[in-house]
Amino acid sequence: MTVRRAWVWVIASVGAALSFVMLLVVGVYVIAGNLANGIGDGSVGLAKNAVPAAYESIVQRWGNLCRAINPALLAAQLYQESGFNPNAVSPAKAQGIAQFIPGTWATHGIDGNGDGVANVWDPRDAIPSAASYDCKLASEVKDVGGDPTGNMLAAYNAGAYAVIKYGGVPPYAETRNYVKTITTLAKSFAAPVQRLSPSKQAAGAIYFAQKKLGTPYLWGGEGTAEQGGRFDCSGLTQAAYGSVGITLPRVANDQYNAGPHPKRDELLPGDLVFFSNDPADSRAIHHVGIYVGGGYMIDAPRTGAVIRFDPIDTSDYFGATRVTADGAKALPTSV
Repeated sequence: MTVRRAWVWVIASVGAALSFVMLLVVGVYVIAGNLANGIGDGSVGLAKNAVPAAYESIVQRWGNLCRAINPALLAAQLYQESGFNPNAVSPAKAQGIAQFIPGTWATHGIDGNGDGVANVWDPRDAIPSAASYDCKLASEVKDVGGDPTGNMLAAYNAGAYAVIKYGGVPPYAETRNYVKTITTLAKSFAAPVQRLSPSKQAAGAIYFAQKKLGTPYLWGGEGTAEQGGRFDCSGLTQAAYGSVGITLPRVANDQYNAGPHPKRDELLPGDLVFFSNDPADSRAIHHVGIYVGGGYMIDAPRTGAVIRFDPIDTSDYFGATRVTADGAKALPTSV
């Protein structure tokens, strides 16, 4: 395919999804559909110091568990429930940072930190359990009319049966105040929106990868029919940029050398992000993804996983490469 024909494809395919492309800058789960579903006001990042440091990474991770929630909304919910107090006990005997009553915890408490015990007093279990319970409740009330965020929060407070019975937030003063308070608080917990503009080719590559979300990983996968359309990490990035006329090397550590290297604070949607077992050696790179904004990438992680959104700020983050010509020209010139 020639570059000219590739651009025609980009205009035709990406043009139809222009709103999706421009919303990359708002937050990764907006891309996944939050804004379209009215969930979380399209903001997933946490404002600086909005959440106690001990819980920030847990809230950020589990706040992206499903499209019904985001980290800012989860943080507001925890604040409303307990003021982030892991030892809180209510007059109704609700316990811990997420205020589970014992019967609900027995059914919905999960072992979030993997130590073999689901402990309502441990925020590493209780916060994941709150997110998991939110997602379950959202699923139970998804067919109820009205605002899905309000319905989910009302179900957490009053039970899914009440939301279903009344066809929306039930007429209980406590529940209505709970919903109003959390949806208002969520705005204060959200990080300011970053306005970044991906190039057309970068947007097209992201759009390609976004359409592959949920596809099972395959080592050596390049998305061929014989492989069931499956990819490994560098196979996905190569195919995504190949779809817009940019040829990349096949393996991740070679893709790292396919363009200039933006710093972490210079990243734009579409940049390739890399992870290495040796922070000083690009030949030790073992993984690559496509940055989409908000500190997240789309990637094909490993055998047994599917193509998904993952955070980039991990201990093995190595660096990034910008493979589009126009994007490369926009980088600061090294002196």
